[in-house]
Amino acid sequence: MQPLDTVIRNARVVTAADTFTGDIGIRDGRIVSLGLDLPQGHQEIDAAGRHVTPGGIDSHVHLDQPTGDGSVMADDFFSGTVSAACGGTTTVIPFACQQKGESLRAAVDDYHRRAGNKPVIDYAFHLIVTDPTPQVLREELPALIAEGYTSFKIYMTYDALKLGDREILETLSVARRE
Repeated sequence: MQPLDTVIRNARVVTAADTFTGDIGIRDGRIVSLGLDLPQGHQEIDAAGRHVTPGGIDSHVHLDQPTGDGSVMADDFFSGTVSAACGGTTTVIPFACQQKGESLRAAVDDYHRRAGNKPVIDYAFHLIVTDPTPQVLREELPALIAEGYTSFKIYMTYDALKLGDREILETLSVARRE
């Protein structure tokens, strides 16, 4: 076995299925082993019986999101992810909202620019489709899904965001197909 970078000892380990006392072995930023009496790590941490739980995922986040009324979100990708990390959240999924008349790809690119090197935890994007043009439905949405963007939101309310019945059905048809 390759050496461990960090071993957290004497932890009250909480998994999706179990809670037990043991050690946690970490290599390259990932948990690679759970057990008792793991080999020495480069760094050793004594949890002293404290609970060690999986990090949380916040799937409804507004970070540095443009608004129609010119208001500004309280958090950008740095302050929002620092706050999340302090609360035990290890992944956030902010919205990437397509503006009417713009491409969905442009919205995703814009949010990646906004994030830049600011996040201190993992993040993904939950896409908001507001203008499902033929280009978006034939090319952009399938390509984004193929790239790993696995969730999107559509609105049936709010005039600036809502889709008509046909637009909803066409968008959902792409999701089903892809």
